Amino acid sequence: MVMEVILWLAILGVICWWSVIFLPWRPWSTREKLEVNGRIAEIPSSQSSLSDITVLIPARNEGAYIGRTLQAVNRQGKGMRIIVIDDQSMDDTALQAKAYGAEVLSGTTPLSGWSGKLWALEQGFRKVQTTYTLLLDADIELSPGIVHDLRHKAQAEKIALVSLMATPPLMNFIERLLMPAFIFFFKLLYPFGLANKSSSRVAAAAGGCILVETQALRAIGAFANLHDALIDDCTLAGHVKRAGLRTWIGLSHAAQSHRGYEGLTPIWEMVARTAYTQLRYSFILLVLCTVIMGSMFWAAPFTFLWMPTEEMVIVGVLAWSGMLLSYLPTLIYYQRSPFWGVALPIIGALYLAMTWTSAIRYWRGERASWKNRRYESKTTH
Repeated sequence: MVMEVILWLAILGVICWWSVIFLPWRPWSTREKLEVNGRIAEIPSSQSSLSDITVLIPARNEGAYIGRTLQAVNRQGKGMRIIVIDDQSMDDTALQAKAYGAEVLSGTTPLSGWSGKLWALEQGFRKVQTTYTLLLDADIELSPGIVHDLRHKAQAEKIALVSLMATPPLMNFIERLLMPAFIFFFKLLYPFGLANKSSSRVAAAAGGCILVETQALRAIGAFANLHDALIDDCTLAGHVKRAGLRTWIGLSHAAQSHRGYEGLTPIWEMVARTAYTQLRYSFILLVLCTVIMGSMFWAAPFTFLWMPTEEMVIVGVLAWSGMLLSYLPTLIYYQRSPFWGVALPIIGALYLAMTWTSAIRYWRGERASWKNRRYESKTTH
């Protein structure tokens, strides 16, 4: 009986991997991307002004990162208003921001029901008067010219919200093991090919770098309508899309995160903060996720070890080839060796464990915890 269950799980895993490859919206693809096109030096001075953009950077204890971020913002062009919302930092975030020429707004304690980041953005947004608002995380370094290209794409293609999935840090072993896979799994959950279609209900954005029409933000009630969202970027994209406006998300090397992860723990905490939220706090979806991941990452690739028949060897070959082929474009995009794909069963186990950590914390009454702020689950009284 047990072996029969494993057999069917293995077959399910093979079907899942090859379905990923043949889905028409190609969730494995890296075709949705925006890089600096190299024409920044050729832009006429009459078009080089960025005075129609206000940059909002929420920052809580970001003194180690904010300077590098602002240096890169200052290299983008002239005229941008840069507002750093100091979210009650206990370090030198405000001093660093002022030193690099930003306007610093001292944030207040989040109102009940608000997440800290969204409350900070709401306070900063009250000062925005420009056509566009650039939402930028405090650890994102932008390559020169990318803001011009973001605006050009928004204007040329009539897109209300343009978002870049920043290149993650890849300096140490744990980052190289887990961060490309983080992007890969995100694209499986929120396929960019669907998210970028007006006819699709899928909506996605990457909160590290979002250029959005200010009027579009006002039309959807700005950040008040998503004040308690933990996956605030995708929630924002969803609101914009439901308002009948276009959104676009793509990969980019022109936006890079310079917040390193020294060890497994900080990545674990980052994923556990929102993993169960992505499953809508549903135990059924959690179990379904566990079954699917178990079939894809373990049953399908390794069943032939326990059932060494010719048929199971074929199942294993199909599983491994589907798994490696689907992950390969992500590894190539981030200039990683294809051999990292062999670690996907381990990577999948780690991410599933992070998801269960998120669920267990929610059941204990903790919806999320981030930067010394605790958000209680709605089941807590």
